[in-house]
Amino acid sequence: MLRYTLMRLGIFVGCFVVVWGLVYSGVVPRGVGDANGMWVVLLALVLSAPISFVVLRKERDRASLQVVQKVDRMKSNLEANRSQEDGADDSARAQGQAPQAS
Repeated sequence: MLRYTLMRLGIFVGCFVVVWGLVYSGVVPRGVGDANGMWVVLLALVLSAPISFVVLRKERDRASLQVVQKVDRMKSNLEANRSQEDGADDSARAQGQAPQAS
């Protein structure tokens, strides 16, 4: 996931540099008043989003798979813990003891 985030940030920085160069050279109009910095950032965000969507498709799928695997592993661990608690509770009831609260 860190790799995907860094790659996405790299694409944004590249777009930011290109947009800043275009604004500085006068190809793209400057923002109104003191809003030039915000204009460059917003334009870089608008350009980097579709580029990231297309270029980082495989990396995004890989990161998504890692997240799904981690969630599945956590679910199986939680279910294993629940079954251990149920087993201990059942054995305590079978022996005629009250289950201990934890």
